[in-house]
Amino acid sequence: MPDTVNFTFSDTIAGYVTAYDEGTRRLGLATADGRRFDLTVDPQAGAELLHNLEERHSDAGGHLEAMLEPDRFVFAYALFYPEGGTTRIEAKRLLFPGRRPGSYRFEEPDWWIRQLESIAGFYRRAQFGDGPVDYTRYRTMLRLGGDKTASHVQETDTISRLVYGMASAFLLTGKDEYLDVAERGTEYLREHMRVVDPEEDVVYWYHGLSVDGDTEKKLFTSEFSDDYDAIPMYEQIYALAGPVQTYRVTADPRIRADADATLCLFDKFFLDREHGGYYSHVDPILFRADHASLGPNRSRKNWNSVGDHAPAYLINLYLATGEERYARMLEYAFDTIVERFPAKNSPFVQERFHRDWSYDTEHGWQQDRAVVGHNLKIAWNLMRMHSLAPKRQYLETATGIGETMPAVGSDRQRGGWYDVVERILADGQEYHRFAWHDRKAWWQQEQAILAYLILHGLTGREEFLREARQAESFYNAFFLDHDEGAVYFNVLAGGLPYLLGTERLKGSHSMSMYHSAELCYLAAVYNNLLINGRAMDFWFKPDPTGLDGGLLRVAPDLLPAGSVRIAEAEIDGAPHADFDAERLTVRLPRGGGRVKVRVRLEPTGRREARS
Repeated sequence: MPDTVNFTFSDTIAGYVTAYDEGTRRLGLATADGRRFDLTVDPQAGAELLHNLEERHSDAGGHLEAMLEPDRFVFAYALFYPEGGTTRIEAKRLLFPGRRPGSYRFEEPDWWIRQLESIAGFYRRAQFGDGPVDYTRYRTMLRLGGDKTASHVQETDTISRLVYGMASAFLLTGKDEYLDVAERGTEYLREHMRVVDPEEDVVYWYHGLSVDGDTEKKLFTSEFSDDYDAIPMYEQIYALAGPVQTYRVTADPRIRADADATLCLFDKFFLDREHGGYYSHVDPILFRADHASLGPNRSRKNWNSVGDHAPAYLINLYLATGEERYARMLEYAFDTIVERFPAKNSPFVQERFHRDWSYDTEHGWQQDRAVVGHNLKIAWNLMRMHSLAPKRQYLETATGIGETMPAVGSDRQRGGWYDVVERILADGQEYHRFAWHDRKAWWQQEQAILAYLILHGLTGREEFLREARQAESFYNAFFLDHDEGAVYFNVLAGGLPYLLGTERLKGSHSMSMYHSAELCYLAAVYNNLLINGRAMDFWFKPDPTGLDGGLLRVAPDLLPAGSVRIAEAEIDGAPHADFDAERLTVRLPRGGGRVKVRVRLEPTGRREARS
């Protein structure tokens, strides 16, 4: 192998402008890790300003001299030519995340709200067309443009994830069309996917349905290869995601009852009362975690079974109810995470365990590998929990992950966050090896964005804001599908969409509307309420009879106590004054049926967490 590059190639450089000479068209860029690149901007180079879904392309080519100011963050698509003992880099396309240095379009007050509306519109059209919402037409698999495949399987979790996204869209916009999709989906799940076991006093959820005309075949156990012929905890967890988000809006007591009965399932059959934590799988006959039929999933625990309760449904269930037992379950999960997951042999957390918490480093595809996004997800959710139950261990673990991950999990040249890497460096290695590829998945970018937004929002540390902005820039530059709608599953390291196999799809076992909607909802909350000091409106449509004492809880997320207050409220368009501004509750009149509530929340400027 030659010691120097002796072939041409193209790549992306994400960096901050250090200098630009209009006469020579020489451009200096410094990457996130401080490396310097000297580029020449081609006279025919294209340039554009970042634009949102359903916005027109914004040509910036005529403004290059004015826009290439020092400290401005920019993406440069460039060609590399080895010439004269050096490498000449020619920029062919520039993308600017903002109009001025230090400004970013995704920090506009309604950027993420408009993005969520566009995504919601895509999935509504793809699943139901322009007619009424009929979930018998729902399909798990969707092609790139939203067309349905020949597969007629309806997976419970992907319906639930769609429901989550639509309920979130209503929370931010108040548009009834989104709530209609969420409520009809919740009803469909209850009627077709739910199993009520009166003998055990639990609810559990089918993996899904195989639909052939008017015939439905119930799929009791998982059809997914990792979990085949078992009942995986994460499928039961995500069955609750959409209904519980809908419950935040509607206060439907039937949803609450289903959630409570599913929690009984977790306590009876998945909870390890001897060693702590939750098992990842149980067998479908005896509901035992230690049954031999589970094979490699026998008596195992992992991130999904221990920690995914929090973001998928449990935080939202607590926000809607204020119920102390949900807070205790959250605290139990996070105490387990900070005790068991951090590892001394790697910068990455340990994710898989045997019953006694010894490391499981030979499990299936994961072996001793790190899912980068799971580390970030832990940091994000620990910071949320720190606002509810402040603990030094939560803050230190979260900030420690935030400090460590950029160097080992992110792409410091191109931007964005990687997928799966080896947890431990082999002798002589300086970089953690990729398990299969250097592609970047949409959901892992979500975890990075939310982790660093809330880390900055609660600590005020500028390096966390810088990481958040870089991650938001990469996601909005390369994951938005401006041709077909919604977002891509994966992109290549340089940002080009990867459109092969299941990663070409907009709907699959792994992808529905959940992560993209969760990102839009919480990025709007964190950017506006925690960071930029801007008020936001939230919408609800409950029947007050389903609320304890008619009290509607409107906290948008687990935020520091006293950081947000109610500025005003309306019921069915009329001003309403019966609210507790600090406790984030609105008392609704009883007896009149469902009402539509708009609440404006404003930040107070208080921030509690300091590292």
